[in-house]
Amino acid sequence: MIDETKVEQAIKLLLEAIGEDTSREGLLDTPKRISEMAYEVFGGLGKDASEHLSVTFEADSKGIVLEKDITFYSLCEHHLVPFFGKAHIAYVPDGRVVGLSKLARTVETYARRPQIQEQLTNQVADAIMKYLKPKGVMVMIEAEHLCMSMRGVNKPGTKTVTVITRGVFDEDQNLQSSFYNMLK
Repeated sequence: MIDETKVEQAIKLLLEAIGEDTSREGLLDTPKRISEMAYEVFGGLGKDASEHLSVTFEADSKGIVLEKDITFYSLCEHHLVPFFGKAHIAYVPDGRVVGLSKLARTVETYARRPQIQEQLTNQVADAIMKYLKPKGVMVMIEAEHLCMSMRGVNKPGTKTVTVITRGVFDEDQNLQSSFYNMLK
């Protein structure tokens, strides 16, 4: 899906545009390195979380399943600068559960594309509801955005927090409180 030649050309043009000498030793392989990196950081483009959430297991669990502190890295679609942090996912099963690594893989699927945090939070929750079909889900993402830390307002360490609820979490404040208490 990624056109290596175009990425390399674009990076070379960018380096030239900012006044760099693309023939100097330190930059000779930079366009190729960036092209290779693009496979990794944009690896979620064109992928769907169904591959991770389609294999479920029967479980007679009526309580909350929480996976917290899922680290992720993404790129802000406005500046193509990284944002990174942790995702926390809770769901109430409706007879089926998913392997815990699959929740982390779901976050990765959506984080590895040009993205905004608000959309990432929604995509994770919607995918879990669609494929796992729990009674409800709650997703919280905490992230530092380098577009705020290293440029613009220059406020390193500032965290942005987004939260979304679906299903029973929409209706039940006690479930939401349990989620927050479990994060402590």
